[in-house]
Amino acid sequence: MAELPSNLVVRRHAPLRGVLLGGATLCLGLFALYIVYELGRFNAGYDRLAVAQQRAEYEVAIEKLEKSNRELRTRIAELDTMRVGRTQERTELSRTIGELQAQVARQTQELAFYRGVVTQGEVPSGMKIQQLRISATDKADHFHVHMTMEQSVRPDDTVTGTVSLQIDGESQGGSAHLDYAALTGSSQNEQSFSFRYFQNFDQDVVVPTGFHPLRLTVEVRSARKGVTPLTQTFLWRVEAAQERPQRQAEEPVDAATD
Repeated sequence: MAELPSNLVVRRHAPLRGVLLGGATLCLGLFALYIVYELGRFNAGYDRLAVAQQRAEYEVAIEKLEKSNRELRTRIAELDTMRVGRTQERTELSRTIGELQAQVARQTQELAFYRGVVTQGEVPSGMKIQQLRISATDKADHFHVHMTMEQSVRPDDTVTGTVSLQIDGESQGGSAHLDYAALTGSSQNEQSFSFRYFQNFDQDVVVPTGFHPLRLTVEVRSARKGVTPLTQTFLWRVEAAQERPQRQAEEPVDAATD
């Protein structure tokens, strides 16, 4: 057997201990670095506890703001609902006002009509208007008025006098009226008549653009002194255009004699 060298040293090989020792050294190094890092922040004025407290305060403030935002969104939704409701109320109110205005206009027309009926029942002048028609023509704003007048009692002699027309209505948002001269474009404000039994009265009138007619008033004045004029009002109702009757004064062929 060969002899071993005299300076030979025999040691036990322990790899696990080397690994543990290296890991411990690394941990100590990291811990030392952390301690140095914390010391640096502390020397720079950084307070970990103060930062944690400030963060907690910020979280509380954020929670309050989120709660306030939720309340504001709820309030906005309520206001939107109220706004929609008020808009609907205003629309309903406007519709109601329009209906009331239309009703007032209809009642005003009916009142004028009934006044005309009452006036028709009072005939102190001995004359009455048998019929009246308003017809449209082939021209815009041009109308034809046909009226039949007759004596309301047994005609003993010829009756003479004048007749005039007036239209009441609305223009530019207010009430207005047109007299005979304005309607016919003449300088006279009335037209003469003379008949014994009855007479047809035909007159073309022109209503200016923008004038909304509502009523037609007819005034018949007798030439006799002391006779109350006959005034009768008719609603403005236009019939379709038709053939105009001939304007004439007629007397029955077989007239009764006294």
